[in-house]
Amino acid sequence: MFNDIGALEIVALVVLAVLIFGPDKLPKVIQDISRTIRKIREFSDSAKADIRDELGPEFKDFEFEDLNPKKFIRKQLDNDELGLKEIRNGFDLKKEMNEVADAVHGRESDSSDTGSGASAAPSGGARIDMRKKTAEPAKPAAGDPPPFDADAT
Repeated sequence: MFNDIGALEIVALVVLAVLIFGPDKLPKVIQDISRTIRKIREFSDSAKADIRDELGPEFKDFEFEDLNPKKFIRKQLDNDELGLKEIRNGFDLKKEMNEVADAVHGRESDSSDTGSGASAAPSGGARIDMRKKTAEPAKPAAGDPPPFDADAT
């Protein structure tokens, strides 16, 4: 909890506490603070035990620390039942982006280092010219309804 407090800060806090409360009242203040912290911990532990009892035996391994999103994700990534590490290690985003950029600019990509076996150019040595316009679709006749686009609705 106090990992970043050094010895000098602790000495400064003790001196400040002696100046504020005085040497006569300081032991009583420390006892009151420690008693309050102990009561808060007991209340927290009993609340956790009540919640575990109410959840039932299905959640016997439930830990409240798992509710922290960072810890939950870290635990799931360490568990790796889904094989996420293998997928993450097998995917090289920089290489994929370079292949797409080479295909768009019409450059020859280095297909010998592709891990997935896919290359930017189609098989047979044919190149796709991305700058060339494709044939425009036929316009509907005057009486035909416009084409239906299910994704647009």
